[in-house]
Amino acid sequence: MIFTKPKLGSRPGPRARRVHPFPRGEGFVYVVDKLWVVAETHSDGTLLLQTRTGKRHLVRAGDEKLRRPSLWERLRYRHRFPRLDAPAT
Repeated sequence: MIFTKPKLGSRPGPRARRVHPFPRGEGFVYVVDKLWVVAETHSDGTLLLQTRTGKRHLVRAGDEKLRRPSLWERLRYRHRFPRLDAPAT
């Protein structure tokens, strides 16, 4: 899944998009796409998403900032999507 996360900062990184300066020029507001994997789905309509480093985020399935990656994005960013370990049987 791709989660578009809004951020504030003085120096946007290379993956920053839609970069806009603050009115007085003291910083920037921008968005960054976070590439996460669905670890669990819950019956209440929420998803447990996991990052490459193992951090977990609980997000509503209908959140407008959450979307499925296109085929092109899956191929282009395949190294950035974390791999979840298969459960031992």
